[in-house]
Amino acid sequence: MFEDGNRHGSQREVISYKTLRTMILLFASIVSLLASTTHAGKVLVFPQDGSHWVNMQVLVQGLHARGHSVTVIRAADSWYIRAESPFYRTISVNKDAGTNEDFFRLFVSEMIQIKRGGGSVMTRIALDAKFRDSLIELHGKVCEIVTSIFENEDLMRSLQEARYDVMLTDPANGGGVMLAHKLGLPLVLNARWTVHGEAHFAIAPSPLSYVPLPPSELTDKMTFLQRVQNVLFYIARMSLYKQMAGPHYSALVSNYFGQDGDYFSLFQAADLWLMRVDFVFEFPRPTMPNVVYMGGFQCKPAKPLSLSLAEFVQSSGEHGVIIMSLGTLVGELPRDIAEEIAAAFATLPQKVIWRYTGDKPETLGNNTLLVDWMPQNDLLGHPQVKLFVSHGGTNGIYEAMYHGVPMVGVPLLFDQADNLARMKAKGVAEVLDISDIDRNMFRETLEKVMTDVSYRTNMERLSRLHRDQPIKPLDNALFWIEFVMRHKGAAHLRTESYKLPWYSYHSVDVMVFLLLVILLILLLLYKIACCCLQFCVRKKVKSE
Repeated sequence: MFEDGNRHGSQREVISYKTLRTMILLFASIVSLLASTTHAGKVLVFPQDGSHWVNMQVLVQGLHARGHSVTVIRAADSWYIRAESPFYRTISVNKDAGTNEDFFRLFVSEMIQIKRGGGSVMTRIALDAKFRDSLIELHGKVCEIVTSIFENEDLMRSLQEARYDVMLTDPANGGGVMLAHKLGLPLVLNARWTVHGEAHFAIAPSPLSYVPLPPSELTDKMTFLQRVQNVLFYIARMSLYKQMAGPHYSALVSNYFGQDGDYFSLFQAADLWLMRVDFVFEFPRPTMPNVVYMGGFQCKPAKPLSLSLAEFVQSSGEHGVIIMSLGTLVGELPRDIAEEIAAAFATLPQKVIWRYTGDKPETLGNNTLLVDWMPQNDLLGHPQVKLFVSHGGTNGIYEAMYHGVPMVGVPLLFDQADNLARMKAKGVAEVLDISDIDRNMFRETLEKVMTDVSYRTNMERLSRLHRDQPIKPLDNALFWIEFVMRHKGAAHLRTESYKLPWYSYHSVDVMVFLLLVILLILLLLYKIACCCLQFCVRKKVKSE
């Protein structure tokens, strides 16, 4: 009886302990939920459409997962930014941004044709002119959208009454910067580029002796002639960027803020710069306290492939798989180039997965699978994948680096050639010009990268360096966005140097002043010496 009573007592204690533990866990969950709800903020997002939205969407989903309310401003013709989403609500402006898919595909097609025309000076001028005219038009449409928002009193009233905590925007266009200034919101930039080119050059010291200006395709180890080239390239590019962005944003700032067209100071006044850069990819350079590096923040471990795709990959055996994608804007190539690429693939023992939406090439081999879309990150993370043929977009480069897969680059436009030049300098990629590709050259380059183990060894080393961080890049980015929300900005991290005129920033006025002081001292010493000499001469004459 005594033992039985003890047993029942023990059971009651166990039941009581389990009940108490369940209640504590439930209470902790409720407190955690209430805390997250209490500290949830409101984020206003003004994105750049196209491939830039792929990056911004990762941050939007991360903010939503942390309990924040996200509102995204989109144009009427947005082709990536959906009007409805479980992660955000939208404000659709009844204006076109000029970023529709057909426009970009036609633009890319024309760029390829220009590149295939040869490497003459006139070809390069034509390429830059096309690039300039298209971006001038896009910046103009962004300013039309911003003007439409500013002139809509009901919309502006609703934005002010919503009491957003922060503006998150991509400075590749100036819309979000202007709107944040108008609403008086703390500003966080999701940046790699601004309207004036690479983002570091807007806020950080950038000595041209060892900091190459993208897209110059130079490295941080430059000869004298390359440094001359870098300086001239900097002067030409800065002038070009101002021509493209200046007229539209200067007029906008003058009309609504009365700042004599000094539009770029609004960018430089941002509280935080989330830089889509990792120094495993970027060359070492000076930076600033309000720059947070989150390169590769979109990368993640590979998920299992679909059954059909998994079977195709596994069927490659010891030879492995090559995957090829030229990005979202290039689904097809000129027919003769596609035939040459397909013919080269057909001669290889590897299986090939090629994202291609054009007509099926006649030279396509049985080892090549054409797909309209591919789970690129999941494929790169598969151990059977031996090589990635890419256009050199930033997302693809970081995914390849994350998973340790060497590359063959076929750059087409924008910053792609510069991105691939950096990867080639690090010994993880070879680069081909689209205008020179033929089946023999293409096959030889693929075989070179796959057979020379140094490419994979170097890429795996970069992968280890990239992954070896105390906090994941995405978590770091989300923390700093919330930091700005909690503290209503981050002015203590922001330098005020952008307010200085160029001659003060570079201490030209100080050097001129010191030079004048030295000249005055020398002049004074000269006068004293002359007086002493005259005195000595007079004294000698009197003594005689």
